Amino acid sequence: MRKEVYMVFMGILVLMVALAACTKEVEVIKEVEVIKEVEVEKSTTSRLAVVKARGKVICASRNDVPGYGSLDAAGNNVGFDIDLCRAVAAAVLGDPKAIEIRFISASERGPTIQSGEVDVLTRTVTWTTSRDAQWGNYVQTMFYDGQGFMVNKSLGVSSALELKDAVVCVTQGTTTELNLQDFSNQSNLNISALTFEDTDAVVAAYQSQQCDAFTNDRSQLAAIGSAFENRDDHIILPETISEEPLGPVVPHGDEQWYDIVKTTMAILIYGEAYGVTSSSVPTAATGDTKVDRLLGFVGSYGQESLGLSQTAAQDILRGVGNYGEIYDRNLGPGGIDLPRENGRNALWADAGCADCPKGGQIYSAPLR
Repeated sequence: MRKEVYMVFMGILVLMVALAACTKEVEVIKEVEVIKEVEVEKSTTSRLAVVKARGKVICASRNDVPGYGSLDAAGNNVGFDIDLCRAVAAAVLGDPKAIEIRFISASERGPTIQSGEVDVLTRTVTWTTSRDAQWGNYVQTMFYDGQGFMVNKSLGVSSALELKDAVVCVTQGTTTELNLQDFSNQSNLNISALTFEDTDAVVAAYQSQQCDAFTNDRSQLAAIGSAFENRDDHIILPETISEEPLGPVVPHGDEQWYDIVKTTMAILIYGEAYGVTSSSVPTAATGDTKVDRLLGFVGSYGQESLGLSQTAAQDILRGVGNYGEIYDRNLGPGGIDLPRENGRNALWADAGCADCPKGGQIYSAPLR
């Protein structure tokens, strides 16, 4: 009798467990269906439509490096990367001020653009194949840089190859950190990396002599060093140990948005190539077919297919200026004074002829 009762009890218990499992399975299925519905809704709503409905472009950037992204005396976001964001807002919304800047650390760049929470990542982001595959779509190289080293003159070295057993401060989670390790291994220098999450912490550690040197892109070393009180006590060593093509990144999954941002960058570049500045945007056709097509007076470069206005280029160039104006204002004479002439960041059109090697590498797909 006891055995029969036990068997009945076990049968009921098994049935209860099975029912609970079925209920849980139904709940999981419902959750999956809800997630799928959200994903479908996201996939059917273009980012352009979302941005227009929101009324602003959200960019992830920085506020700690003069020339690229910082705050001016009035607390305004300024810098080369900030102006690229403003150009996108001018293209899409007709207003270069319609932006929201979210400040992120170097290690947050990947997760931020992967999540899709921002429309554009403009934070001195080096284009690499793995980032292109894993983070988002790199749009266009807008600045060519390379990694270098800064040291105090008192260290007594004149070459990065003399940094044997040195401690070097570097931002963690960056290609800069990887390049440092590669350089140390290849040159048998046994360099120790002292890592920090953001640039401010790296600079503070260097200035408090926690490390012998600090490494970053050469343009950023120049920008940061320009703010030192004792700037003449520091030198940038001559070696460039990497290639760092920098440019904006957009989330994967929206080809239209990718094309819009890419075309915006092209307009900045061709605006300079054609001599159209923020103060000289024509209000009527000029008779120069290339200029008139760029400004929307004749023909098309595909703006209607992208969902842009016929005169989007006029809004961009009036709002932020052309590539040369942006460079000069932030990285050139009006900013941290990085030379451009005859360098990589000169226009390809600066060459004397189509096949001359003297032009720069700033180039984009023709607007036609």
